[in-house]
Amino acid sequence: MSAITRITVLGTGVLGSQIAFQSAYSGKTVHAYDINDDVLVTARERAQGLAKTYLNEVAGATQASVDAALDRLTFTSDLSVAAADADLVIEAVPEVLSIKQDTFSKLNDVAPAKTIFATNSSTLLPSDIAPSSGREDRFLAMHFANRVWQFNTAEIMGTPNTSKASFDAVVECASEIGMVPIPMHKEKAGYVLNSLLVPFLSAAAQLAAGDYADPKDVDNVWRVATGAPMGPFQIYDIVGLNTPYNIMMAGDEEQQALGRWLKETYIDKGRLGMASGHGFYDYTEN
Repeated sequence: MSAITRITVLGTGVLGSQIAFQSAYSGKTVHAYDINDDVLVTARERAQGLAKTYLNEVAGATQASVDAALDRLTFTSDLSVAAADADLVIEAVPEVLSIKQDTFSKLNDVAPAKTIFATNSSTLLPSDIAPSSGREDRFLAMHFANRVWQFNTAEIMGTPNTSKASFDAVVECASEIGMVPIPMHKEKAGYVLNSLLVPFLSAAAQLAAGDYADPKDVDNVWRVATGAPMGPFQIYDIVGLNTPYNIMMAGDEEQQALGRWLKETYIDKGRLGMASGHGFYDYTEN
């Protein structure tokens, strides 16, 4: 068993909340941090919603096991409290380099020397963020897929400065919280999953933004022709549109144009994906 028993998750959005709940469900003591108490109201609601989801979808889940997970999960807007006893901190803040760098710089001032830092960045290299952490030997990337209880991979990627002990501890911890660890041999933006997924989703966006086909028809042809359970725009809605928007706006001119289309057509209208009730699809219909 790893020495990681206390996990802190920074950011209580869709994926951050899932990482926190899954870790608590697997027996870890978890602190979930976000910037203010108003945001934490939503975070607590998400945790209650995840408890119900686990009862419905996770084999072996019982009322006692989800209640125990909730008991092991603490919410705070005080970073020093969140990090005080952490063995591992997993960052799940917006996919913007400056925000991540600032987060880890502040975290380094309050976390114990023992604490390993992990970023859940979807596309950024850990070596771009590591210098701001003040502990490059204990810094790496640990990337989760959305719906962690179902799509339970954890891609783990160090930098040339990450110690073997830190890397191995996080790989072992990933198994302990019910993930399938995918150790990466060296850095690659996008890891394995997003190296495949991002170009796929971008191609779909180009079809819709260029008015070649409606999103639902793009999804339909992909499902029918390949037997896949979901089309690309269904995946967009599960991920939430803010994350792909941030990725697009960090890309080249063509990607930024797609980002503007996504923002103007969907995000600015409150259509943020499944979590908001509306995205490319309407999830409020019975």
